[in-house]
Amino acid sequence: MKNIAIFGSGSGSNAEKILEYFANCTHAKVALIASNNSSSFILQRAKKHGVDNFIFSKKQLLNFSEFNDKLLEKKIDFIVLAGFLLKIPKKLVAFYKNRIINIHPSLLPKYGGKGMFGMNVHKAIIENNEPYSGITIHLVNEFYDQGKILFQEKCNVSTAETAESLSKKISTLEHQFFAPTILNYIKKCQS
Repeated sequence: MKNIAIFGSGSGSNAEKILEYFANCTHAKVALIASNNSSSFILQRAKKHGVDNFIFSKKQLLNFSEFNDKLLEKKIDFIVLAGFLLKIPKKLVAFYKNRIINIHPSLLPKYGGKGMFGMNVHKAIIENNEPYSGITIHLVNEFYDQGKILFQEKCNVSTAETAESLSKKISTLEHQFFAPTILNYIKKCQS
């Protein structure tokens, strides 16, 4: 059984779907929810599912040994970023090489990089009259949104699309595909 830590900064809707998906899984379980935002709703979702949570500052995240001790204490095998807005430090990326998974609300490499998250991405896609958008689930390396792509799924962007309506379409894709892709990757790593 592999242990997953979910890092999130916001409402945690993707984390909720992952928690539900892995609730009765025999390959992996969510052992920790970690957030840099003490008022984020993701912490309430952790409590609801009986999962330990950990609140940390950016300074703590950058202190590799202290931060990683918490992950080691929980025997974390994989880290999943679900709406996590801080860049993962190089030492943590190196320690969890090919074991940190992120989801991005566009078809990378388009609309990735620093500052490209959430509504910023959707607005840019609308402004550039893109015919489609989608999600990218990828491994995390030391550069924003440049890790190996594990999965992509696209959706059409209508001429009447708004950033808000596109956001709903993207959320539906995220909720449908993120957790199964995580499990498939964990199984692949075990074989």
